[in-house]
Amino acid sequence: MAEHRLDSVDLRQIEFIDESTVDWKSVSEVTYIVYQHIRYEYPGPITDLRQRLMISPRDGHGGQRRIVQRLDVFPQMPAKAHRDAFGNSVVAMVVPQLDCGIDFEYWAIVEREAWVTEHREQRSVLEMPSLLRSSLLTRADSNLREAAEQLRAANRDPLELAHAINHFVFKHMRYKAGATDIRTTAAVAFGLGKGVCQDYAHVMIALARHCGLAARYVSGHLLGEGGTHAWVEIILPDRDDSLVMAFDPTHDRVVTMKYIVVAVGRDYADVAPTCGVFTASFAGELSVHKRVGVTDVRYAA
Repeated sequence: MAEHRLDSVDLRQIEFIDESTVDWKSVSEVTYIVYQHIRYEYPGPITDLRQRLMISPRDGHGGQRRIVQRLDVFPQMPAKAHRDAFGNSVVAMVVPQLDCGIDFEYWAIVEREAWVTEHREQRSVLEMPSLLRSSLLTRADSNLREAAEQLRAANRDPLELAHAINHFVFKHMRYKAGATDIRTTAAVAFGLGKGVCQDYAHVMIALARHCGLAARYVSGHLLGEGGTHAWVEIILPDRDDSLVMAFDPTHDRVVTMKYIVVAVGRDYADVAPTCGVFTASFAGELSVHKRVGVTDVRYAA
């Protein structure tokens, strides 16, 4: 395989493959380029900036491998990387003072082996209390509890129940940008019957956990969509391991090779791509430019 380098990358020179022309059912391995340019702009100087980024695709998640990555910060600032309790890659930095803004430019090469809906992880993942208990954004109200009880009564097999919840959320919700925000809970979104992918994921997680299924929120990229996407992983016991099944309730389907996993957690609050605080008498403005595409496809012989 050719050497992968990101020391001198020009997005305009990369030849992306039209993903609609790929015979996905016959693919054995795919290479993706992930690019993000994040800019925070301020109308004046700020102090005490504490910034966190969670934009690095997970390495070793199912059939996904992160081959190489690069993060440039302008103006140049020291940044520290660490892993959180869920194994996500987190970049954190503290900046004493900035004049007018800060830019983050991120590149990654990711490869994924062919897999359809599942992978295995250690049994301890299934036993994480945080994936079984309600979180602030996924707490079930009486309406969600009633729906969960009906789903559980009609679907005794855990895997069948997970599929049923995925389909139920898709049928109940209507995609509507602007109807909710990042603080909207599953209960509110369920009552509205509308929202975005984040809300679909929160509703599915609330239903699954009330039914006794371990569930985690997934943020990442879906080929063909502009913004960050969200979906759900249901975790089931399987002999000595955990079986992780990935569902996308926004599209009523299981996850395919068109998805790239960035982070997992209890809900959106655990995996927000960017978050930070600073001291000033004014707010900042965030802008994000992203490009995710296929650069190489290998088919099964």
